[in-house]
Amino acid sequence: MTSKTTNKFAPEVRERAVRMVFDHERDHPSRWATVVSIAEKIGCVPQTLHEWVKKAEVDSGKRGGVPTEVADKVKALEREIRELRQANEILRKASAYFAQAELDRPFRR
Repeated sequence: MTSKTTNKFAPEVRERAVRMVFDHERDHPSRWATVVSIAEKIGCVPQTLHEWVKKAEVDSGKRGGVPTEVADKVKALEREIRELRQANEILRKASAYFAQAELDRPFRR
């Protein structure tokens, strides 16, 4: 399944916002308060920024989960498997069609 959303924010903006959360976490009573404060400044909803922060933690190994690089590789391999299965099915059907056509031909001596 592919995502239907577009990325409104450039990767540089995301990275900077995440860095700001890590840098200013001490200045707020909780991480969520930090996220809300910074999200307002960059013009995104806090939940989005919070997801970026969690993803950055996973990618850096601070939080458990599948890193983005691994998830992207798995997704690409699953897509390739799906395409290869479709190609195999087409070849299987074509082979059966031509085998049947060969049987239907009159015998030659």
